Amino acid sequence: MGDQPTLSVLGAGSWGTALAALTARNGVPTRLWGRDAAALAALAASRRNQRYLPDLELPAGLAYESDLAAALRGADIVLIVVPSHAFAETLDAIAPLLPPQAAIAWASKGFEPGTGRFLHELVAEKLPGRPAAVVTGPSFAKEVAAGLPSAVTVHSEDEAFATRLCKLLHAPNFRAYSGTDVLGAELGGAMKNVLAVATGVADGMQLGLNARAGLITRGMNEMLRLGKALGARPETLMGLAGLGDLVLTCTGDLSRNRRLGLALGRGVALDEAVRQIGQVVESVLTADEVMRLARKHGLDLPISAGVQAVLHGEVTPVEGLRTLMAREQKPEYPEGLFGPF
Repeated sequence: MGDQPTLSVLGAGSWGTALAALTARNGVPTRLWGRDAAALAALAASRRNQRYLPDLELPAGLAYESDLAAALRGADIVLIVVPSHAFAETLDAIAPLLPPQAAIAWASKGFEPGTGRFLHELVAEKLPGRPAAVVTGPSFAKEVAAGLPSAVTVHSEDEAFATRLCKLLHAPNFRAYSGTDVLGAELGGAMKNVLAVATGVADGMQLGLNARAGLITRGMNEMLRLGKALGARPETLMGLAGLGDLVLTCTGDLSRNRRLGLALGRGVALDEAVRQIGQVVESVLTADEVMRLARKHGLDLPISAGVQAVLHGEVTPVEGLRTLMAREQKPEYPEGLFGPF
């Protein structure tokens, strides 16, 4: 790769558009690919993503490509920004088209539906031998697009690639930190969506700020316990990828998952709540995968379990809260913060 690698961003939703605009403004040759050719043509003509980010004027240097092969031709880095349920399908589609030098990154959050596998496991299986990195952290696309101060973290087993990607993303109002704990970074980015539903439900039921703070803190405890069982580093989960993203998603009304919880807490049916949001809500699938991992490792995650039960219509939000509050009294950390739980 030269000093200015060619970046192909796959996914023209809110986050993909915001990241492509960011790197294009940074002087990185950037292409944005979208599955809907007509929508992408309209986006290119108006230099605005009217559906997701209507207030963002896209930089003149950003290129648009609806043909996947053309979007990938000559790419040095491919940044995948599609919903987690479409991630494996996207890897399969790009595998025969990738240039030999292309490294892979993704800003998708979640697990493979039905298996609970992390996205980096899919990359290792389908695109072996390539540098790979995850971009994650507390970052609403709308605020990044508006140029408001934001910070993310880029984790890769290849430290040089993580550093290189950070440099492409780093901007006056956008800080990018590097790390090497891919699993921990992915766990934080996925699990916070489930916990945001819980705080949204509580706020929708007008249970107060004490309840919100308690759910965030005990949700962080669940994230740490699952992370320990999976081999994630606690400092990763206490950083931008975990705690940072958790606080943002649990308290910010730009979060689709929090808005889903708010609607459920106010008595709106799940299907109607998702329809009102109008975008993919990752928590609906992620809750099942979090609990699959919890059962595999013999962990009791009461908040995550409650969210899963509510999303499946097994209990009402009121019944879920009653179950949480009826749990037995116990020490907060029986054997220390990072000891056995």
